[in-house]
Amino acid sequence: MIQRIPTLGQTSHWQKSLAEAFTRLADLLHFLHLRADEVHASEDAAQQFKCLVPLGFAQRMKPGDPNDPLLLQVLPTHFELDKVQGYVADPVGDLNANPVPGLLHKYHGRVLLITNGGCAGNCRYCFRRHFPYQDNALSASQLEHALTYIRADNSINEVILSGGDPLLNPDQRLAEWLARLADIPHLTRLRIHSRLPIFLPERINDSLIQALTGTRLKIVMVVHSNHPNEIDHSVSAALVRMHKAGISMLNQSVLLRHINDNVVTLAKLSESLFSANTLPYYLHMLDPVSGAAHFDISTSEACALHTDLCNQLPGFLVPKLVKEIIGAKAKSGLNLNFRL
Repeated sequence: MIQRIPTLGQTSHWQKSLAEAFTRLADLLHFLHLRADEVHASEDAAQQFKCLVPLGFAQRMKPGDPNDPLLLQVLPTHFELDKVQGYVADPVGDLNANPVPGLLHKYHGRVLLITNGGCAGNCRYCFRRHFPYQDNALSASQLEHALTYIRADNSINEVILSGGDPLLNPDQRLAEWLARLADIPHLTRLRIHSRLPIFLPERINDSLIQALTGTRLKIVMVVHSNHPNEIDHSVSAALVRMHKAGISMLNQSVLLRHINDNVVTLAKLSESLFSANTLPYYLHMLDPVSGAAHFDISTSEACALHTDLCNQLPGFLVPKLVKEIIGAKAKSGLNLNFRL
């Protein structure tokens, strides 16, 4: 039986917060007491990939600081307009791993469902910033095709909900999807990749927890935080709340120039995450998506940084340094010669 989840009360609070997001570059800069010229801001870049910044996330930025590490992740700049060889619209080969609309199948044992195309905020390095969501967001008919595909392959034991951000979907819809997936006998896990617990921690309410924990499936939540300044008290409380509900909590970060490309920042991020009952999981090299080349660092720099991180932290606090290579059977690990 499909579980019925209330849609009133707390849910309206996060939706109100979502509606308060900055959608105009000028408004964001005014809020932070910054001029466009001192932060290389670009309306043209914002036209190509919408400016979208949650108010709560902006409130964690330092007013007047053009180098704030949270601002740099979401600020449209003229660097995005540079055409750089090797940086493409489909940097991880999603379109060649798309057997039915709304579903990606790259790796053995697991598939990914594109639940929707929207996010609570637009990170400027997003590897799906050019993805054709209009063809792949999970409509009712596409869901049926995806479920048929999953049922037909007994080797699949895990489904990943991604997007966009799957937690933008209403609790009722999430509960119904989980119930449908739980009816497939060979599925054992559901993994959710979301930035909402960081961008919009009020999204983690009783109704959502009930929706996510109402089936036999083991739930894994992979949140996305790149800098310790993102994890304030409200974010930490949201992460702890999910952990206490029996959800396995992991974090993945992207290694970004001038944002977290130093060992002090990465070590503090790992410690902050662990204090919130969330384990560091992946430290990704930047996917070479068009418009994001200015965030990239070299593999040699990344490996040296990761080695320093290993020397400072116990192994369980060191995320795996990885890169996604089109056609590979799994994420490719880097810095494999260093012993934890």
